[in-house]
Amino acid sequence: MNTQKAADTSYYERHIFFCLNERKNGEACCAQFNAQEAFDRCKSQVKMAGLAGPGKVRVNKAGCLDRCAGGPIAVVYPEAVWYTYVDLQDIDEIVESHLKNGEVVTRLLTPPDIGR
Repeated sequence: MNTQKAADTSYYERHIFFCLNERKNGEACCAQFNAQEAFDRCKSQVKMAGLAGPGKVRVNKAGCLDRCAGGPIAVVYPEAVWYTYVDLQDIDEIVESHLKNGEVVTRLLTPPDIGR
């Protein structure tokens, strides 16, 4: 299937997934870095901006995305842009720049070699 045809049939324009994984064994995980708070902030900002819903943006929870060393992690599809964020202002910038205007926030990109 060509990319254009897939984009035409997509239910959402973009998905953002937040890793909310919590490890009980003491290993580093996104939950240790207030990932739930970031998810909640993103969801509320997307709703307040009128970006939520079919044909627009969906904010989703995710389990481990296997990029723990870069955590906390969020990824935006269909562009497959991986973000590492620090605070709620970073989330606001992702919403405004990427989710609303389609512009990647380069300063928050997760280095491509960062894994678990």
